[in-house]
Amino acid sequence: MGVLSVLPSDFGYVIFTYLYSWVMLAYLAIKVGLARKKYDVKYPAMYSEKDQIFNCIQRAHQNTLELYPQWLVFQTIAALVYPLTASVLGAIWVTSRFTYARGYYTGDPSKRLSSAYGYIGSLGVIALSVCVALQLLGVI
Repeated sequence: MGVLSVLPSDFGYVIFTYLYSWVMLAYLAIKVGLARKKYDVKYPAMYSEKDQIFNCIQRAHQNTLELYPQWLVFQTIAALVYPLTASVLGAIWVTSRFTYARGYYTGDPSKRLSSAYGYIGSLGVIALSVCVALQLLGVI
């Protein structure tokens, strides 16, 4: 039995959502790399003692990396049963990480909060994952 016969037919949308998230992570990583050169922050230093802007750029990337594994797990669980809905929610979350970074890049960390709409995506796939678990347990 091939994987294509096991996955929902709309799972292709999920794969495109994962690819979109890869683009987002690559973008954030490149921004940190460029900022390292601009603000002369050498490896292995994670943060700068003198440039708050660099720290904001680094923190936007780091925070996304901290959340990413959790998002991947819930995105995948939700997508196995609700692929189209999970893809939309995933795209909302990924897009919000661009907004989060853009706000943080200003050097004013409070501007990252304009990305709060991303909770729709993250909490949405968590809720769908709970639904999947309850369905598997025969509760609903």
